[in-house]
Amino acid sequence: MKNIGLYLHIPFCKSKCPYCDFYSFSCKDNEKDHYTQVLKERILSGISTLQCKGNTLYIGGGTPSVLGTENLATLVNTCKNGFLTDDAEITVECNPHGLNEDFFKTLHNCGVNRISMGLQSAIDSERRILGRLSDRNQVENAVKIAQKVGFLNITLDVMLGIPQQTEKSLAETLDFCISLGVPHISAYMLKLEENTHFYKNQYKYNFPDDDATADLYLQMCETLEGNGIMQYEISNFAKSGFESKHNLKYWHCEEYLGIGPSAHSFINGKRFYYDRDFAAFMSGSSPIEDGIGGDFTEYAMLNLRLVEGLNEDKAIKRFGYNIPKEIYEKSQIFIDNGYMIKNENGIALTRKGFLMSNTILSEIL
Repeated sequence: MKNIGLYLHIPFCKSKCPYCDFYSFSCKDNEKDHYTQVLKERILSGISTLQCKGNTLYIGGGTPSVLGTENLATLVNTCKNGFLTDDAEITVECNPHGLNEDFFKTLHNCGVNRISMGLQSAIDSERRILGRLSDRNQVENAVKIAQKVGFLNITLDVMLGIPQQTEKSLAETLDFCISLGVPHISAYMLKLEENTHFYKNQYKYNFPDDDATADLYLQMCETLEGNGIMQYEISNFAKSGFESKHNLKYWHCEEYLGIGPSAHSFINGKRFYYDRDFAAFMSGSSPIEDGIGGDFTEYAMLNLRLVEGLNEDKAIKRFGYNIPKEIYEKSQIFIDNGYMIKNENGIALTRKGFLMSNTILSEIL
């Protein structure tokens, strides 16, 4: 029996961050309870048709912690009941603002074993520009409380290329993460998405340019790896054994079921998603078909996001044939210039190549 990933989207936030393009909005307390019940029913109906188990559960958003501990525990227990494997990785995203020991105890007791917190920056002036509600001390306190109640697997999100960020301020943010002993860091370069406050008002902010952001990226990679937090994907770093099992499903082009408005799925070679429409989801709308997925090109594109790259043996096992010769031929110019490497196992992007990944992937695939 195959194992899949399960993703639940919680579209609620206390406030909208100026860089965020995810489907989220503020809500009333009664909407949280109602959404939990509807989502529970959708979970049960969705997994009832699957001839498989889930070995990862990721509750993302939005800000899932806004839903409250009782509702989160209800969702976790619903998924665990006959669907999740006993050793499943169960992740909940949290905004560290206002979280207490009872919150983390409740999640830990119901089986959550991985916490993802949105740090973005440890510099309070940068955090305010990013719309973060908590200060550095509150983030530190939340991490230490989570560790105290038994969470060993904690990841912090960091952003690069944000207004006012410098090599010095990034170094302080990374030192903060390292000092807390968290085993995983997700570090994303800011992209100005349409319909966000930053995009509409970008002329008001002092964003680092592309070259400066690239330098920040390389600085981050070297700092984290120098402290044993190794890069395994373009934007993700972990101590050995703490890589995100759920996100690896995406990058290995494996199957997952997404439930909630804007959530995407890939099951039995088909992709589908729920519209970004809360009212429609609550009234019982069906997922929208999004075509066939999992062909070699898509598989290669996703695997080349990983440090391990595109592997010959794995390609043969999945598709029954080697990496096409033309991909090697198109890759040669990037290999010659240090953007890619080739070995007996296949091809992979270098750290320098990760900075040009969109261009390189479009050329070779």
